[in-house]
Amino acid sequence: MINALQIIDYFYPEESSLKTLLLRHSNQVKDKALDILSHIPELSAKMNIETVVNGALLHDVGIRECNAPDIHCHGTRHYIAHGTIGAEMLRDYGRNHCLDLEAIARICERHTGCGLTAAEIRQQRLPIPERDFLPLTLEEKIVCLADKFFSKSGSMKEKDIEKVRKSMMKHGTATMERFDAMCALFHI
Repeated sequence: MINALQIIDYFYPEESSLKTLLLRHSNQVKDKALDILSHIPELSAKMNIETVVNGALLHDVGIRECNAPDIHCHGTRHYIAHGTIGAEMLRDYGRNHCLDLEAIARICERHTGCGLTAAEIRQQRLPIPERDFLPLTLEEKIVCLADKFFSKSGSMKEKDIEKVRKSMMKHGTATMERFDAMCALFHI
């Protein structure tokens, strides 16, 4: 059985502003995902809810390696890489602790934006591997969607759908189409 909080404690052993922020944001995403699913039982019945909960709690575990001082991240890597970093952290942890964390690792690497394609990574010259990181499973999609309603900076209050849409529009038509598809899938 996966204990997401134990894994967070492993990677963030000391109490810090970053750990507090990570836990707050991750719990917000988890609660939003579960709230969305509570309104569509026919879809949630097809999902692994434990994967949703653990994926939401661990989706941003890689932020500690990134340079984003505004949210207490004092690493050296570009923030856009936090998902792929987190995925590798979880894969290593899983190998060392005899746990299958692959489904959670995929949530980490596929939640950024509304997913990223290899072409988008290449065109934007993003510092992550040039391959598709699109959410494919229902679990990946619900965590990706729920994450869009919360920022790790500012007030950290839930954004309304119009504010989320406005934010998604900045990233182009393909991102907007993926966001709209997730909203339709989860009846938002």
